[in-house]
Amino acid sequence: MDSMTNMRMSEASIEARDIKMSTKGVDVFYGDTHAIKDVTVDILDNTVTAFIGPSGCGKSTFLRCLNRMNDTIEVCRVTGDIRLDGEDIYASRVDPVQLRARVGMVFQKPNPFPKSIYDNIAYGPKIHGLVGNKAELDEVVEQSLRRAAIWNEVKDRLDQPGTGLSGGQQQRLCIARAIATAPEVLLMDEPCSALDPIATAQIEELIDELRADFSVVIVTHSMQQAARVSQKTAFFHLGDLVEYNDTNHIFTNPDDQRTQDYITGRFG
Repeated sequence: MDSMTNMRMSEASIEARDIKMSTKGVDVFYGDTHAIKDVTVDILDNTVTAFIGPSGCGKSTFLRCLNRMNDTIEVCRVTGDIRLDGEDIYASRVDPVQLRARVGMVFQKPNPFPKSIYDNIAYGPKIHGLVGNKAELDEVVEQSLRRAAIWNEVKDRLDQPGTGLSGGQQQRLCIARAIATAPEVLLMDEPCSALDPIATAQIEELIDELRADFSVVIVTHSMQQAARVSQKTAFFHLGDLVEYNDTNHIFTNPDDQRTQDYITGRFG
């Protein structure tokens, strides 16, 4: 066996080991509307993957497949194969609530619970039975807020409502809430679109730090943001996954003319 063959086998085994979620032949229907068409993509561990594309292209719909949020939409039907660590997340034995503890989600508009800052973070670990006592819960709350880079701003007012924070602080609170259940994957659906440039920069810096511990998938309408924060990028258009590759490749030397046209502003 020559060294080149050895190297290819080694790369293949590393790639398989690095895959956190895999999707094969995924289709999504809203009633008679075919929203996502035969999408196959691997989400790597400890990597930020950006989903880009024009409005209505299916990127958020596909993101919601990854933690079964589409289950909450009565007319929505998902087919194909989606696996987390090799396990079929749509298998009948999988509890969607438990799945969402492993695949957390942060939404476009900050949506803190109408509770105290402390209770916003404590809610998930409590309902999932992840802590045994108050001391453990206190530790989870503090560590989650620290990892979301908001601890120093809120540590003296944990009993105050999360809704009283600024927009950027609320979004970091929601990120802290999402990571409090120790998920393996963190989904973010346009997490900065409602924020000012300073808060956006803080969230982007945070996303870069979080990939050390999580696989992060971000839907963004901002190509500049995708280029700044991600290592992998998937370009969606009219429900199709047109191209998926290293971010640098997508933005400097895309394989598909549609990708080139979108990135250079010919449509979008």
